Amino acid sequence: METFQALILNNPDELFAAELQSLPITALPEGEVLVQVGYSSLNYKDALAVTNMALVVRQFPIVPGIDLAGVVQESHDERFKPGDRVFATGWGLGEKYWGGFAQYARLKADWLMPLPDGLDEQQTMQIGTAGFTAMLCVMALEKQGVTPASGEILVTGATGGVGSYAIVLLAKLGYQVVAATGRAAQLGDYLKSLGAVRIITRLEPTKRPLAQPEWAGAIDCVGSQTLATVLSQIHYGGSVATCGLAGGGDLSTSVYPFILRGVNLLGIDSVMQPLSQRELAWSRLAALMTDDRWQVMQSRVVRLDQVLEISPQLLAGTSHGRTVVAC
Repeated sequence: METFQALILNNPDELFAAELQSLPITALPEGEVLVQVGYSSLNYKDALAVTNMALVVRQFPIVPGIDLAGVVQESHDERFKPGDRVFATGWGLGEKYWGGFAQYARLKADWLMPLPDGLDEQQTMQIGTAGFTAMLCVMALEKQGVTPASGEILVTGATGGVGSYAIVLLAKLGYQVVAATGRAAQLGDYLKSLGAVRIITRLEPTKRPLAQPEWAGAIDCVGSQTLATVLSQIHYGGSVATCGLAGGGDLSTSVYPFILRGVNLLGIDSVMQPLSQRELAWSRLAALMTDDRWQVMQSRVVRLDQVLEISPQLLAGTSHGRTVVAC
C-alpha cells in the first residue's frame, strides 16, 4: 500500500495535463477515512474535467472522478471501520477534492455511505451519480403531484446515463415515458427495452412562447433550447425537472409557461444533497433496480488507464448507457 495509481490533472503555467501516475499514499489529502477504491464511474462532468472542456475543476493538482465505491482500510471516525464497504457521490469530489479515479482515496466521513442493501460496488457505480440524479428527478416530479395517471413524461438526452436511468425508473413506477434522442434510428430499440413507449427525434426549436401542450412532465438532461421547447409543451400545472447541460448552459425562454400554464421548473442538484435525501433515493434505487432492469441497462467496464481515451467519446455523444471504471 506504499504507492497507488491515480489519474492526475494538473495545470502548471496554464498548460493543462492529464496522466496516470504512481503516487505515495502520503500524497493523499487529509480525511478521516482511507478507502481502497474498487470502482468509479465516468460521468459527463468527469469527461469535461479530464478533457479540460469546461471549468469543472476548481483547483490543481486533482484526481477527477465524482463517484467511488470501495472498502475502508483505515478510519478515524466511529461510523466506519476497516472492511466496511462504502461509496460516495458528489460533495465536490473530482472538482474541489480528490475523487475516484484512483486506487485509493482519503475522504471526510460525512461524504461516505454504506453500500445500499443488495448492491455490490460495481452495481452501485453503474448507478452512480447518473442514477442518483435520475431518482432525484423522479422524486421531484412526484412531490409536485405528477403521477402515472397525469399523462406522458418526456425524457430528453435519453441515451445518456441520467436519461437512461430516468426511463428505467419512470417505467418501473408505471409512467408512460417518451424518449427524445437524435439517435432514434440506432438506439430506438435500446430505449424501448428500457421502458420507453415511443421515441421522438430531438425537439425542434419553437419561436412561440407556448406550443401545443403534450407532456404532463419532463426530465431534461440537455438544457438550452431543448429545455425552452420542453417548457412550452408542458400541460397546465405540469413540471419539468432539469439536471443537465449537454446542449448548453443558456436558457432563452419567456414567462408564459409559468404564468399562463402554471408550469414548474425544478432544478436538481445531486452534489450537495443532505444525507436524508441520499438515503431515501438510494433505498428506492436498490428496490427498483431488480434483475430484469440490470439486464436491459447497457454498461461497460473500463480500466483506469482507458478514461482519457473514452472521455471524448462521451462528450461527442457516440456512447450510450453507463461506463464503470475498474480502479
